[in-house]
Amino acid sequence: MAKIAYILLCHKDPEGIIAQAERLTAAGDYVAIHFDARARSTDFDRIREALQPNPAVVFAKRRLKCGWGEWSLVAATLQAVSAAVDAFPRATHFYMLSGDCMPIKSAEYAHALLDREEADFIESFDFFKSDWIKTGIKEERLVYRHWFNERNNKALFYGSMKLQERLGLARRVPADLQIQIGSQWWCLRRRTVEAVLDFCKRRRDVMRFFRTTWIPDETFFQTLVRHLVPEEEIRTRTLTFLIFTDYGMPVTFHNDHYDLLVSQDFLFARKISPDARDLKERLGNLYASQGVRFSISNEGRGLFQFLTGRGRIGRRFAPRFWETESSLGRERTLLMVICKKWHVAKRLVERIRQETNLPAVDYLFNEASTPLPDLGGIQSTLEKRTRHRRALMRMLFDYWQSDTLVVCIDPANVDLMQDFASDKAVLRLLEVDCDFTDDYLIGHARRVGLAGESSPREVIDRLLPTIRYDVKFESDRIRDADLPGLHRIRQSAGVDENSVALAAFLGIPSEAAQAIARTPHLFSD
Repeated sequence: MAKIAYILLCHKDPEGIIAQAERLTAAGDYVAIHFDARARSTDFDRIREALQPNPAVVFAKRRLKCGWGEWSLVAATLQAVSAAVDAFPRATHFYMLSGDCMPIKSAEYAHALLDREEADFIESFDFFKSDWIKTGIKEERLVYRHWFNERNNKALFYGSMKLQERLGLARRVPADLQIQIGSQWWCLRRRTVEAVLDFCKRRRDVMRFFRTTWIPDETFFQTLVRHLVPEEEIRTRTLTFLIFTDYGMPVTFHNDHYDLLVSQDFLFARKISPDARDLKERLGNLYASQGVRFSISNEGRGLFQFLTGRGRIGRRFAPRFWETESSLGRERTLLMVICKKWHVAKRLVERIRQETNLPAVDYLFNEASTPLPDLGGIQSTLEKRTRHRRALMRMLFDYWQSDTLVVCIDPANVDLMQDFASDKAVLRLLEVDCDFTDDYLIGHARRVGLAGESSPREVIDRLLPTIRYDVKFESDRIRDADLPGLHRIRQSAGVDENSVALAAFLGIPSEAAQAIARTPHLFSD
């Protein structure tokens, strides 16, 4: 059975550290603690005094002063790992934690998972090819030597880097290593940890290299594990649930996040607010429990991105300078059917094809599988279609040899509507206003990954008002954009009212418009 040695890096909250260590060891596991030497010595004395009698707790032999982005974090981790390897010969796994982490599953669940998977859990993506680094310097982290901390000595940090660049002092990565990058929160098997420690003793050149890299806690273990362990024995993921904001800061969880956290496919979560006492108590009790069955929905990160993105303008396609394309042509008319329920719009457009013989395309800017003719590759991806949207539309007009074209578009794409409205061609829009039941919105949330089949009802109930408001917000944005030629049909309206809007939108006789408005089950889900 798995026995876990938790590697606990911490620098504050002595009472929380004591509680964490007692909770983890009570379940039969071990804890190795490194307490930052920058922290108050009285806090460390309090921790040592409380935990010294516990045989399942060990302290790193040396306390190091740690700084974010520095080698000191890796060195502190190695100190704690070495202490754990020596003190706990029965430990089968070593799991990195911070003082802000809390378990979101039971110890029973964690041990069973590790027993099933004969593998190491560590994010390890190719440093140069992946897009794991979202902002800031990239190759410069490795090829230049970093002696100063960017947060504390910004001028010296960048001055030193520019001086090395000017003098041609860029260095090579160790030839036999493929540098990897990923989260510092890993869980490794004992033989992997022992292989890493042995590698550190043998390869002083690699140790010298990483000592002067920037943010080595995101590259050191990730690279060495990939170098030492067969690929089939590595799970490129972390078992600790964490979310980062757009500004690179970790999201903090509070008392009302319990249901969300326990439904994620992770063992721990970071980071828990120090004031979330109720959450900590509930999660602590959960870790000690037995026989608990967990329903995994795993929608946490997608849900966070959705909720935090609601206040932005141009949410589906962020505001940007659109690539300038030439006009579609003054003599052409583009007809856009705007509808959140894609199946309703497709049903309507199919009937328009039958009644008018106009060429029509479904959600070409939203659905990659939309059938399109071969246009030389410009149609191959959603990104290309959006970037070259006017060229794409011109080619579609030419392909069908028609001066009128009908397309479907999602209400979120106001940016695209405004862009086509600025063209010399005639643009007319038809907004299809549908009714949205709670069941439909729940299904929508599951289809787009905001919820899963096993999402707790409490999470769903909190999510529903936001999704409903989001649909209304998109409709309001279309109206506020003051787009020309905007017409509207409604699920709650009668055939006569809707046929008037359809006739004006399509430029067809009222009889043909009424035939379209009478489409059987037009608004059905």
